[in-house]
Amino acid sequence: MKSDKTKITRLLKTARGQIDGLLRMVEDDRYCIDISNQLLAVQAILRSVNKEILHDHLNHCVREAFEEGSEQEKIEEIMEIIDKISK
Repeated sequence: MKSDKTKITRLLKTARGQIDGLLRMVEDDRYCIDISNQLLAVQAILRSVNKEILHDHLNHCVREAFEEGSEQEKIEEIMEIIDKISK
């Protein structure tokens, strides 16, 4: 992985902390809208992490595959990810 590991780790730890908070909110029977807002915040962080990783994948792994003439596998991987994201 060529991504900024420090940044990715920080974001994932933030998301983990928010998920722990969400569990406490559910256990404490907190207001549904408050829980939903926190869920949206976690999803935004995870989307951000995924975007960062995919950008770096395109800029490094896919670029290298094109330079080596083995781009078809990387193209198929990206197409599969796009299909998953667009569901």
